[in-house]
Amino acid sequence: MTTPALLPLSGRRIPTLSPGASSFPHHRATLRLSEKFILLLILSAFITLCFGAFFFLPDNSKHKRFDFGLEDVLIPHIESEKEARHSSRQVIHGMGAHDEHRHREEEESLRDKIRADHERALQEAKEKLRKSKEELKAEIQTEKTKVVEDLKKKDGPKPLPPVPMPKLVGVNDGDPGDPDTKEKRDKIREMMKHAWDSYRQYGWGHNELKPIAKKGHSTNIFGNSQMGATIVDALDTLYIMGLHDEFKDGQEWIKQNLDFSVNAEVSVFEVNIRFIGGLLAAYYLSGQEVFKVKAVQLAEKLLPAFNTPTGIPWAMVNLKSGVGRNWGWASAGSSILAEFGTLHMEFVHLTYLTGNPAYYQKVMHIRKLLAKMDRPNGLYPNYLNPRTGRWGQHHTSVGGLGDSFYEYLLKAWLMSDKTDTEARKTYDDAIEAIERHLIRKSNGGLTFIGEWKNGHLERKMGHLTCFAGGMFALGADGSPDDKAGHYLQLGAEIAHTCHESYDRTVLKLGPEAFKFDSGLEAVAVRQNEKYYILRPEVIETYWYMWRFTHDPKYRQWGWEAVQAIDKYCRVSGGFSGVKDVYSSNPTYDDVQQSFFLAETLKYLYLLFSSDELLPLENWVFNTEAHPLPVLHLGNITLPVSDNLSD
Repeated sequence: MTTPALLPLSGRRIPTLSPGASSFPHHRATLRLSEKFILLLILSAFITLCFGAFFFLPDNSKHKRFDFGLEDVLIPHIESEKEARHSSRQVIHGMGAHDEHRHREEEESLRDKIRADHERALQEAKEKLRKSKEELKAEIQTEKTKVVEDLKKKDGPKPLPPVPMPKLVGVNDGDPGDPDTKEKRDKIREMMKHAWDSYRQYGWGHNELKPIAKKGHSTNIFGNSQMGATIVDALDTLYIMGLHDEFKDGQEWIKQNLDFSVNAEVSVFEVNIRFIGGLLAAYYLSGQEVFKVKAVQLAEKLLPAFNTPTGIPWAMVNLKSGVGRNWGWASAGSSILAEFGTLHMEFVHLTYLTGNPAYYQKVMHIRKLLAKMDRPNGLYPNYLNPRTGRWGQHHTSVGGLGDSFYEYLLKAWLMSDKTDTEARKTYDDAIEAIERHLIRKSNGGLTFIGEWKNGHLERKMGHLTCFAGGMFALGADGSPDDKAGHYLQLGAEIAHTCHESYDRTVLKLGPEAFKFDSGLEAVAVRQNEKYYILRPEVIETYWYMWRFTHDPKYRQWGWEAVQAIDKYCRVSGGFSGVKDVYSSNPTYDDVQQSFFLAETLKYLYLLFSSDELLPLENWVFNTEAHPLPVLHLGNITLPVSDNLSD
């Protein structure tokens, strides 16, 4: 008889060595003993140990419960033992002889019962050993299944309260009508299918894809986990494009495999915008409850990150332990403005869907804290220490480290059906300071947004900063002092500058950062700024400008980007970033970023769709391009901000 491959024993799984493969050749004779005899010895020793422990462990209240929980799992009569022992401890010194005699009889009866249980357990063990290998395996599997089901019942998600679905308009189709435009849109859809199918084939379940090596890829923002970031990030794009079979594949993976009970340290910001944002958008678009449930499960895992002296969250949190910390490179242990300032949209929706005010209160507390702080020149520095509540180094950027903080102030107002006037006022004040101190025009007439570093303006603009053209256009309506036209024009100027950064390269793809000094304009100078990693920000601005102006140049510029990406970034295993956009023979970075499917291809598809697809009156896009519905006052109740503690 052969031993089962894995034998459960005391909660452990013990692999059996196969013949000839033992790491211990001097002990091979031992392996030839009867497995039944060995198992019988183990069971006998185990039960004897438990039996002996009952009589020889000191009967003291501090030993009443074993620290490691054996009393919960060892033998079925443990509760009666505990009751008997508890009764014996109730005997007082002054009891009479008759009571003492009765007490001894009770103890002897208890010992007889334990001996009987001991004999019964041995008999059951013997009967087990008479069974065939197949019968044993079947019983083991049945027990494992029962344990899993019991755990699911015990730890399963609490039912969420029913809430009315916000008015959902334009969740699919968006046929542009014009055949040429439709052909271009179909091309973008084909690119999405190539990116998804490649990930499905080579990286399924991994966070991202290495399209040349044709294997999974991950970065430290996801910790050491395999959480299927590309699946979650791409879901709403698949749905919008009508790729419903692919959407269902992703939904099934999420239902069966997406688990947040992992020992992984993740970026609170990235997990919020990609996972929670992606799951919420998929829920609203499709109505499938599994996405809402998963979003709430993950959100609960992020809440411990806010356990700081100021309430400003840590940059990273361990999903299992709840321990948080900040990036080692951040100024003096600081949290980052764009990270703790880019939670509002998702957290308001979490409060709406769960009825739990904690999410809303967390983000409102951050806003109130920032409102009290002094701001140099009205600007928000990128670093804030979560322990002291003081700014780190005075570095301000509308690109990396700062960007989406400003975006979410505007979008908090839009998502509230324009009732969150505090958010709008904070946005307007911030943009006024940015325009005064950071926005300049180059010698060649290009409007750019520089970076403020310790009282000095660095005349450099990042690809990430290019989203701001769309933001200015989106915020034009409702701006103070009748400046709507001014901000729409400013958005157009930023869009033009960013297009120039693409057009002045060999590949017609934009670099990571570009300068405006020494006679060079909209051109990268350093080698480590010449790469393109499939970023969406320039195309995002094209789309917003198209929606607000319908100027055909934005579709023309978008199509230039489509052709360049398809020509220089497409490989047999998906799409890859390139290391030098100024080289006619570029090398690949071999990463298909999840945001390429979530943002870049989505914005391109929307650019060549009609305005009826996800109209901006009804939808607000998070910073990862996940559309969330406007929450009209008629169907939402949120905690009153005045009741929030400072």
